[in-house]
Amino acid sequence: MPWPGDGTPDDPTDVESRPFPRAEYRDRLQRVQEAMARHSFGALVVVDPANLYYLTGYNAWSFYMPQCLIVPAHGEPHLFTRAMDAQGAHYTAYLPPAQIHGYPEDLVQRPDVHPFGWIADRALEVGLLPGGPDARVAAETDAHFFSPRGYLALLSRLGQGHLLDSHELVNWVRVVKSPLEQDKLRVAGEIAQQTMRIAVDSIETGRRQCDVVAQIQYSQALGARKLGGDYPAIVPMLPTGETAGTPHLTWSDLPLRAGEATTIELAGVHHRYHVPLARTVSLGRPPHELDRCAGAVTEGLQAALERMRPGVPARDVHAAFTRVIAQYGYTKASRIGYSIGIGYPPDWGEHTISLRPEETTVLQSGMALHVILGMWMDGWGYELSESVLLGDDGPERLAPLPQELVVKI
Repeated sequence: MPWPGDGTPDDPTDVESRPFPRAEYRDRLQRVQEAMARHSFGALVVVDPANLYYLTGYNAWSFYMPQCLIVPAHGEPHLFTRAMDAQGAHYTAYLPPAQIHGYPEDLVQRPDVHPFGWIADRALEVGLLPGGPDARVAAETDAHFFSPRGYLALLSRLGQGHLLDSHELVNWVRVVKSPLEQDKLRVAGEIAQQTMRIAVDSIETGRRQCDVVAQIQYSQALGARKLGGDYPAIVPMLPTGETAGTPHLTWSDLPLRAGEATTIELAGVHHRYHVPLARTVSLGRPPHELDRCAGAVTEGLQAALERMRPGVPARDVHAAFTRVIAQYGYTKASRIGYSIGIGYPPDWGEHTISLRPEETTVLQSGMALHVILGMWMDGWGYELSESVLLGDDGPERLAPLPQELVVKI
């Protein structure tokens, strides 16, 4: 079945409302179905909103309700959403009306029935889900918005068929970015760079943390070069003072104090593509140990980026960083990075590659990674990160700002 606008090469509605041409989505679908064939999946139930966006362009704040894309082994995918969200899918998704289904409003948040029962029945009716005891249907069982009730409702409709974990099949297809995706990341990088500059400039003694974050969020939405920004999958994080020794804290209305350090982690976002970035600001001369840690981490980052080349196992990047900081007496138990691209709340990571000792994935040109070096100590902390796009000759820094501790006297 043709997609909207297939009759004309340059449908203006496609250009205005959708970030990629039809051919890009066709290629993505083909690669997903090829991966499904390798696993003998008869159908794939896609729930992660980042994967819905990747495969169809569907983009709305509707992921808190049951919704999915069902991709058959052969043929066209169908999108299933709440009825009131189906119109939004017509505006944003590359699917004709016959491939967008809205389940009735009386199924919303009821204890006795679940929308995934209706979705499965409709999918069986139109031939999307295979039947019989040998049927193999894969689902994104570890996705944030696929609840146990949804899983059980879907399973109850499959009869003797098998409902399997997809093991992030679509996420792994997404890992290598197309040239058009790389362009989105570069714009997101410009937004991240501009926003971090504003954030650092806003860190002043006596200023409330929430005032700093207001400037960050304004810049994130404003964008760069007249290209608009988007909301991030994670809100700005601003641990300060003693709390800088703990990751993932947000902000309060308390004032920033002289003699304390603040870690800033944020992202630039363009058409859902994320470029995260972290820096640390010291209000006043930093303590010796913080300054020493910052130097070790910067040196370790350089070693990691130098090792980051196509054909290199991801664990080797982790090892390069670890060797450097060990010379200064430091260790880091957590991973030092992960794959990035499209992001929706609550996470901007792709849930695929992690830069850690156990990661055997071989790096390829076109991958994008966030190298995040957080050193969380007792009562203090330091963060430095780079988002990079891997090319044939090595990593391209997407938001190239100075990598040292920022000191404001």
